[in-house]
Amino acid sequence: MTRTAQLGWIGQSVWLDNITRDLLDSGKLQRYISDLSVTGLTSNPSIYDKAIGGSSDYDEQIRRLAASGADTETTFFELALDDLRRAADMFRPIYEKTNGVDGFVSLEVSPLLANDATTTASEAARLFALAARPNLFIKIPGTAAGLTAIEESIFAGIPVNVTLLFSTDQYLAAAEAYTKGIERRIAAGLDPYVPSVASVFVSRWDGQLAGDLPEDLHLKLGIAVSNRTYSAYRALLEGDRWQGLFNKGARPQRLLWASTGTKDKKASDVLYVEALAAPLTVNTMPEDTLLAFADHGQFTGTIAAGYDFKGGRMIAGPSSKNEKILARFAEVGVDIDELGNRLQEQGVVSFETAWKSLLARIEEAAAVPVAG
Repeated sequence: MTRTAQLGWIGQSVWLDNITRDLLDSGKLQRYISDLSVTGLTSNPSIYDKAIGGSSDYDEQIRRLAASGADTETTFFELALDDLRRAADMFRPIYEKTNGVDGFVSLEVSPLLANDATTTASEAARLFALAARPNLFIKIPGTAAGLTAIEESIFAGIPVNVTLLFSTDQYLAAAEAYTKGIERRIAAGLDPYVPSVASVFVSRWDGQLAGDLPEDLHLKLGIAVSNRTYSAYRALLEGDRWQGLFNKGARPQRLLWASTGTKDKKASDVLYVEALAAPLTVNTMPEDTLLAFADHGQFTGTIAAGYDFKGGRMIAGPSSKNEKILARFAEVGVDIDELGNRLQEQGVVSFETAWKSLLARIEEAAAVPVAG
């Protein structure tokens, strides 16, 4: 069994955090599916900014669309949907085999809408309809406005990848929005299953504090916060509310680990993958991280769900070892709640910057006359 197949065996989906036209045209993505057990992929504005800026693969289509009168944003979504439909079709057998649990690709709404709930929800519906693929997630950020759009989108039956989550509280807010959307569907007599994942970003916690911590806390915050969030996730699913929803045919919103590439070149290049193996989750990996784990990653066990026994019965709660690590961060002056909010705000700005850069690249390519 390959290393990546081991993750699938314990119930963690391996996704690729990348898409380029070359990945599709060269057959590389299909090989990752066949040989490395990749069962889905994610995209974002930064990925497409690099993809379009780093090759000429999109230039001809950009010029044709510009010549037809398409504006820059419309052109981008045409490019992205052409790629993502192809990828979704490659993953469709997995989607069918898992009865709609796995085999997804993701497309993000414009990051400029992060604080506009109404427009975000309408864009989510429009893009999902344009994609015409059941195994395509629309990515919506877990901002305050995003939460409203998530609930409305789930109620409308739109599969959602909630992005830019960092803290446990942010995850729980996203899970609440998803749950409310499902409960509204059940009350309305609609199908109680609408696929969704909640994407928790991991490595950015450690990148934010690089060089400012005692050695014993180096590269431990992202993993510790993720462990706490996983415990909250499993506790949520074990609670009476979700047990009742399961009985009505609902399925959970899966937890997804994002930003799992190691930024510190001195650390293990598979640090976050090895540390965050866990059932009922997804790990979406940059291409280099996927290949590194396939080559030399070690499967050493799964995250403890954080369950303890008290009075002869099992109760849900974060493990004491992990909480001691988080307490150490508090001792050295790290306010985890404040930092999580700041990381989300920075994430929104980062995606806005990438979006504007992406559109500028498209405009530049469109300005070159069509040959012939």
